[in-house]
Parts: sequence; structure tokens; C-alpha cells
Amino acid sequence: MFDPPGPRGRRRSRVATAVSVLVVLALVVVAVRRFDAAGQLELAKWRPFLTWPVWRYLLTGLWATVLAAAAVFALASVAGLGLAFGRMSAFPWPFRAYVEVMRTIPVLLLIYVVLFVLPAYGLDLPLFWKLVLPLAFSHAAQFAEIFRAGVLAVDRGQGEAGASLGLTHAQNMRLVVLPQAVRNVLPSLVSQTVGLLKDTALGYVVSYLELLQSGRVLANFNHLLIQTFLVVALVYLVVNASLSKLARYLEARSARSAR
Repeated sequence: MFDPPGPRGRRRSRVATAVSVLVVLALVVVAVRRFDAAGQLELAKWRPFLTWPVWRYLLTGLWATVLAAAAVFALASVAGLGLAFGRMSAFPWPFRAYVEVMRTIPVLLLIYVVLFVLPAYGLDLPLFWKLVLPLAFSHAAQFAEIFRAGVLAVDRGQGEAGASLGLTHAQNMRLVVLPQAVRNVLPSLVSQTVGLLKDTALGYVVSYLELLQSGRVLANFNHLLIQTFLVVALVYLVVNASLSKLARYLEARSARSAR
């Protein structure tokens, strides 16, 4: 989308990065000193997080988060793939309308619809699905654009080669175009999963006991608000950083395969 920066641009980028790192470090130092002055760094307040029962409770919440994220990923991937092909069909307008509308509606509003509107019409879903379905409806629009970009990025000659072998359009898409498209967009799908995983924190709205909600319950129990949420933030950081690293690895591997 833009040309690689020249020597001056790279120099400005390095200077901006260094300044940003110094500012962040200064903020961290100020925060640590404030916590120390308020007695929040005392060992007694961190000792509960060295026990297995606390970590078992938090890991149970993390497992609930992973289950919800996996369900959303599966549903949104299938729906997004269908929407992507719908947008490339002879009648794309209903699929395009869905994508454009869902990309503008906040996920929280969809959760409120499932939580308050559907029960009024006799459809009261379990807590798990009250969180998963709104997220799946929302992220399906994002996945649709990713899959569509992947299909359009495949060289048209690939499809023409399949057609010359006698493959039908459906066989051509399934056997030739789609595998290449999925391989190309796999890093983007993993990156999208990072945002998806963070969106599961909205489970507090429906009282679904995911990681962040588990942290709230634990903080109310042990009265260690700052310590609990710092530990929860660290867990989120480790999980999302691992997914981001996986996305970068897949992107580099895809680039090597292309070369």
C-alpha cells in the first residue's frame, strides 16, 4: 500500500521508536513507584498468586475463553467463506449489505439483542451461545473480506488451468483456487483471532465466566484488585503475543513459499 521508506524515513522511524520506548519505560517507572508507595508491591499481596487453587481458577476461565473463541472462529470462518463466495456471485448485493452492516454495528449491541430481545420472543439461549453467536455474526463479516481478498489474489491462470482440465466451476474453486487462497490468508486469519479472543471479554455482559469475568470474581473475593487484573492482563499478553508470533511465522513461511 506504500513504498518502502528511504534512509531518511528509516531514520525517522528509528528515532520515533526510541522515543516511544523511552516514554513507555518512564511511565512504567512512575507506575511502579506509585504502586510501591501505596504498598501494592508487598509480597503478602502477591503470595496468593503463587498458589495452585488461584491459578486453577484463572486457567478454568482461560479455558472458557478459548472454547468461546474456538466456537466463534469455526462459525465465523464457515459463514465468512459463504459470504465471500456470495459477494463474488451474480447476485452480490445481499451479501455485500450484510458485510457492510455488520462491520458498522458494535458487537455489544448484538449481544444486547441476543440477551434482551430474543428472550422476549421465547428464544432464551444458554450463556455460552449468548456470547458466541453475536461474536460469530460480527466476525463473519471480517472473515468474509479476508477470504474474498484471498480468492481474488490467486492468479486467474490457476482457474483457467483447472478449467482446461475439464473441472467444473465448483470443482475448480474447491480443488484449485480455495486451497491457495486459504494458504495466502492464513496469517490474516490468525491475526483476526487475536481480536476475536479479546472480544470474548464481553462475556461479562451475559455473565459467562471467561478469563476477565473470572478475574473480577477473584478480585471481589480476595480484595486484591490491582494484583488480580495485572495477572489477568499478563495471561492475555502471553496468549495474544503467541498468536501474533504464529501469524508472523505463517506470513514469513508463505513469503518463502511464494519465492
